[in-house]
Amino acid sequence: MKNLILFLLLIVSISSCREEGIYTSEMNSDFSLSSSLKIKEGTFQPTVGIVVMGNVEIYIKEGKSYLKLSNFSVSKGPDLKVYLSKANTPTEFVNLGPLQNDKIYELPIPIGGYSYVLIHCQQYNHLFATAKLN
Repeated sequence: MKNLILFLLLIVSISSCREEGIYTSEMNSDFSLSSSLKIKEGTFQPTVGIVVMGNVEIYIKEGKSYLKLSNFSVSKGPDLKVYLSKANTPTEFVNLGPLQNDKIYELPIPIGGYSYVLIHCQQYNHLFATAKLN
């Protein structure tokens, strides 16, 4: 009986885990977006109780897409991630990795169909900010 209960707890904990999404690879520190084409941009909007400012820009360079945060700041929070999402909530998204203001994120998928960039606390499943890409 004890083994059955432990087995059931294990199954429940495994099935309740959220998929983190796909992480992008680290960019070379001397990588530059000069001579690239900006194709989309958006302005971040906060959720309740959060302070955020700044923009997101999507560029194409040499056939690859890149995401850059500009003039960006957000309320502190644990485990903040940058998501490329199909909606303004983290339901259908790609996890680009930990939030870093000075990082350029290479997009591991085509941008088509993804209309939002989200700042999300993965640990507590709390959405901090959204930006609609235009």
